[in-house]
Amino acid sequence: MEIFLFFVAHWYLSLLMQTFFLHRYAAHKMFTMSPTWEKIFYTLTWIFQGSSFLSPYAYGVMHRLHHAHADTEEDPHSPSFSSSLFDMMWKTKNYYNNILHHRDSIEAKFKKGVPHWAFIEKIGDNWLSRLGWGVFYIWFYVQFATEWWMFLLLPIHFLMGPVHGVIINWYAHRYGYVNFKVDDTAKNLLPFDFLMMGESYHNNHHKFGGRANFGVRWFEFDPTYPFIKLLHALKIIRLKPNNDLHYM
Repeated sequence: MEIFLFFVAHWYLSLLMQTFFLHRYAAHKMFTMSPTWEKIFYTLTWIFQGSSFLSPYAYGVMHRLHHAHADTEEDPHSPSFSSSLFDMMWKTKNYYNNILHHRDSIEAKFKKGVPHWAFIEKIGDNWLSRLGWGVFYIWFYVQFATEWWMFLLLPIHFLMGPVHGVIINWYAHRYGYVNFKVDDTAKNLLPFDFLMMGESYHNNHHKFGGRANFGVRWFEFDPTYPFIKLLHALKIIRLKPNNDLHYM
């Protein structure tokens, strides 16, 4: 039971930081927050993503490029221009690292307003930090695993952030259903998104890139949106006006 709870907690807390902070805030600025709260969520991203920490800065810039050049040769991660899932992941890693280490020649407009806290970025990308988190995951499994096959879950813990990314960047551009005609292959992977906290409504998101609620049809529940509304009610964040639409 401990292993199950630990895996589920790591999956959803890591995913929450990716969809809430990296995606909806860093890349799209669907809401605003104070510098103090930005640093708090930066720190929580490092804690919850652990060994697979993704830089909010590099993620934000890369995701903006994805929207601007979706399913073209300039897209940082398109199944249409990759020979396999692993080929796309490798290209994405190289693109991400070039942005992270400022080796890119990307136009300034894609970087404008993207949060950047060098202190946590440096810690999160440090191999001692990544290895430390990995050792912690292994220790937890040694303490609580009751069957040998449970240790097969460890690679997912080590690469949790990229695993979440590839589910959407590969599968949600190849499989699923479409609500809206868009200029790329984005699809809604799951009609009820219990797995990706709203991220799988990818076709909806590509149609309404600035909309905080990724669900559009009556049955499309975006679990991250009530969390956003709660933080807005508590005045931790401030949603931009006219951010919601009625359901279809």
